Amino acid sequence: MYDVGTRKRALALIAQGCSLNSVSKETGASRSAIRSWQLRLDPLPRMLNAPCARCGPMTMAPPDTAAYSYLLGLYLGDGCISPHRRAGYFLRIACADAWPGLIETCTAAVEATNPSGKSSRVQEVGYVSVVGYSRHWPCLFPQHGPGKKHERPIDLEPWQQEIVGAHPWEFVRGLVHSDGCRITNWTTRMVGGERKRYEYPRYFFTNVSDDIRRLYTDTLETLGVRWRHCTRGGNPYNISVARKASVALMDAHVGPKY
Repeated sequence: MYDVGTRKRALALIAQGCSLNSVSKETGASRSAIRSWQLRLDPLPRMLNAPCARCGPMTMAPPDTAAYSYLLGLYLGDGCISPHRRAGYFLRIACADAWPGLIETCTAAVEATNPSGKSSRVQEVGYVSVVGYSRHWPCLFPQHGPGKKHERPIDLEPWQQEIVGAHPWEFVRGLVHSDGCRITNWTTRMVGGERKRYEYPRYFFTNVSDDIRRLYTDTLETLGVRWRHCTRGGNPYNISVARKASVALMDAHVGPKY
């Protein structure tokens, strides 16, 4: 988390007329975190001591905030929360069979975040659902609600913004591992009078929700990653990262889906 000195410095820069983007790059804090500081300067009480709105003394957020940031990205992409027929809730994250390493990483994140420390796996056709049971999933993921995610507003709570601000690469990694991919494109170009094939890597992220795409691109900009909208194939929901330096950053911190 960021100390009060960093928060005051960021707000002072904003007061001087600096843009959110420039202040984010200067301080290393995400733009969403800076926005939350404009509403509240002092850090929230330690998450472990914060009361749960649903359950009173239950903790609001897990101690492993890096795992939570990653799981938040997975949840926004391929996750859902559903009620148990008696009590409590199931968190389910869908992971394709083609990526066994992703299944393992997702399982570890669910267990690190679940207050019980437990998870299970359910084999479906073509994918595995990594499942965790808890009474507290709606507290940990307040984006839960009726209907599809792209049909309702998706915004982070201030305490979530702080976690993402502290662990932005984990958040991006979770989003890419759920609704993104790393591919190799190719084109041709003239070399010495001869047309030759040229290959280059790029990252794609596709999500129908305008809010989730905004959370992704805002975090990319904070990290210095160049991106653009790509409507190839008539899909208006693609976000592309293709610049060499930006792809190198993504390779270093995100990587393919195992």
